[in-house]
Amino acid sequence: MAGTMNGRIHSWDLSTGVDGPGTRFVLFVSGCPLRCLYCANPDTWHMRDGKETTVDEVMREIEKYRAFITTAGGGVTVTGGEPLLQPAFTGEILRRCKEAGLHTALDTSGFLGARASDGLLSGTDLVLLDIKSFDSTTYRRLTGGELTPTLNFANRLDRLGVRMWIRYVLVPGWTDDAESVEGLADFVAGLGSVDRVDVLPFHKLGASKYEALGLPFPLRDTPSPAGDAVERVRERFRAHGLAAY
Repeated sequence: MAGTMNGRIHSWDLSTGVDGPGTRFVLFVSGCPLRCLYCANPDTWHMRDGKETTVDEVMREIEKYRAFITTAGGGVTVTGGEPLLQPAFTGEILRRCKEAGLHTALDTSGFLGARASDGLLSGTDLVLLDIKSFDSTTYRRLTGGELTPTLNFANRLDRLGVRMWIRYVLVPGWTDDAESVEGLADFVAGLGSVDRVDVLPFHKLGASKYEALGLPFPLRDTPSPAGDAVERVRERFRAHGLAAY
């Protein structure tokens, strides 16, 4: 029964290094509850825009690349959109991949962390947790959502011993506030299952997608951060004993 479970996906891709260890099969599922101002994939916001598929179909696609991704020390990453908007579908893919001996990663904002059952997480080797801001007011302005569910989810992952990579997008004028960065570094340093922090410079690679969808790109006039600014933020995390890249 589970194999015929339906979900909606946007696309899939192969990538190296940014979506978990090694070369990954990256599945982009459709639908997201947040509207991050810097979102690079506005074409994944709505579930209705996705292609309906089954877990079996996804697994057949993954199987074609198994030798390639395992040789390259990789695995499968489910991202989006927001994978936890379709928790049963996402959980089944993660479980099947893990049973097939593939390393599994879940890329999530954590906003819907409460929808991730312990069963789903037991099929997940690594969570790529996007913490968009550590200031609740900024978080709301930046994403349209609340920060607390993500922090609760991070604490739960830590209790369960699920490995985490924290991802933090550095947006000038939004997430480069020293006090907020310091607060986040302090919080993350208190989590025992965090392996690394990725500080990702804001970019405008998704701008053309907004144009194609007839949408204004909210951060059109925001510059990408300077390299030394990104390095300074990485240093703040390193000062708390964290590996930051």
